Amino acid sequence: MSTRKLNSGTEIPVLGLGVFQTPPGRVTQEAVKFALKVGYRHIDTARIYGNEEDVGRAVRESGVAREELCGNTAL
Repeated sequence: MSTRKLNSGTEIPVLGLGVFQTPPGRVTQEAVKFALKVGYRHIDTARIYGNEEDVGRAVRESGVAREELCGNTAL
């Protein structure tokens, strides 16, 4: 997957899944799990979206190691 380097030196995948406006609950969990299954490693989320607990649950249940994810220190 293509990446780009940020000014901080961190590299992030060019393609990511944004969960803004995905409703809390199963919809968000399934979207994130599917994205991780097909190779996404960048999930764009924020506390204000109200679904970060579901993003975290999906990541845990996905079996993908946190170290493989962009921004894993914030999870």
